[in-house]
Amino acid sequence: MKKLNTEEVYKLFLESTSVTTDSRNCPKDSLFIALKGASFNGNAFANGAVEAGCRYAIVDEEQYANDKNVFLVDDCLNMLQKLANLHRKTLGTTVIGITGTNGKTTTKELVAAVLQKKYNLLFTQGNLNNQIGVPLTVLRLKKEHELAVVEMGASHPGDIKELVDIAEPNFGLITNVGHAHILGFGSFEGVVKTKGELYDFIRANGGKVFRNADNPNLASIANGLDSVLYGKASTNYVYGKSLGAVPFLKVEWNGKAIQTNLVGDYNFENVLAAITVGTYFNVAADDVVTALEAYVPSNNRSQFKDTGKNHLIIDAYNANPTSMAASLNNFLVMDVPNKMLILGDMKELGQDSEMEHNKVIEWITANGFKSVCLVGDCFKAAAGGAFNTFNDVDELYAWLQANPVTGANILVKGSNSTKLIKVVDIL
Repeated sequence: MKKLNTEEVYKLFLESTSVTTDSRNCPKDSLFIALKGASFNGNAFANGAVEAGCRYAIVDEEQYANDKNVFLVDDCLNMLQKLANLHRKTLGTTVIGITGTNGKTTTKELVAAVLQKKYNLLFTQGNLNNQIGVPLTVLRLKKEHELAVVEMGASHPGDIKELVDIAEPNFGLITNVGHAHILGFGSFEGVVKTKGELYDFIRANGGKVFRNADNPNLASIANGLDSVLYGKASTNYVYGKSLGAVPFLKVEWNGKAIQTNLVGDYNFENVLAAITVGTYFNVAADDVVTALEAYVPSNNRSQFKDTGKNHLIIDAYNANPTSMAASLNNFLVMDVPNKMLILGDMKELGQDSEMEHNKVIEWITANGFKSVCLVGDCFKAAAGGAFNTFNDVDELYAWLQANPVTGANILVKGSNSTKLIKVVDIL
């Protein structure tokens, strides 16, 4: 049976309304691409996807192909990525790539909010920022899109290079580099090198980067780049300062005070990045302010919630030593009563895990926090019998049912896999 090449699959794509990799979601006349995972084989669902509404399906196992509407390729994931790159080249849309250890999704959302004030914009939905999510985002591009903002994530060396080779960004923005996914990268230097693969692509292809001038880790890998700088100093292209966050961040820029709906002073750099991108692309200053003040986070990142019983700061989508320290230090300086910490394990730290969890326990003790709940094996071991510790979120939930909390200001922070978001409804 004939195997289709990228150009042949692209013709099928152009005849289709969209691309799907989920046989449970088959928009009429879409193109289904069969992917494989640890516990599923999309090939087995290809014919069902066509029956459910897809115009065509692409498979990489011959037994499922029919050369009529289910076609064979060498490797479906590789084809998805090649297809996206061909589409990107064909349309030639200006692409802004965003990555970083912390803040990349929030920054992407803020940049998108600002740019949408002036442009027909495509941007990454949710956190579809991996080897599947990035090509799916690029394949959503239409001729009418004037700009695209593509978020890129990484957990291993070479991940960002793979993604920039697909999306081919004209502009790059690295929010920061910190201690995260050490298990995958091997070292902090590995994190820096991998995030820097975005800079490497821009450097090799003559684009520009938007760079935080106050971050020495970014300066160290920015040689030879055309950089649009932002930071606290008036010598930068865009500069501003934080006016505090109790709990919502307020930023001064261009003689204006911007009142955001973001919790945490650590979001200052993310806001300033969005201002910089918007300013560079000639979004009117008043529109920049309006966009930033209207944006309300809804993704368990820097979220504030008044439950009627307590005030919650919910930052439970991701946790690593850098973001944990930022959240804790911000919470420490907030002038609010009855503070409580609910923290979950920081994952994928490899050999640094014990040391980093111990540091958090030392910080909690040094700063006199008494009302503390810790979830996960790592924190349980580090606490050594101090504080309230729980094996998992279900144990914590049961404890909170038996020991209701009211009138507290609570920071909820942990890796997504600890599922701390489950306790929000009882607080």
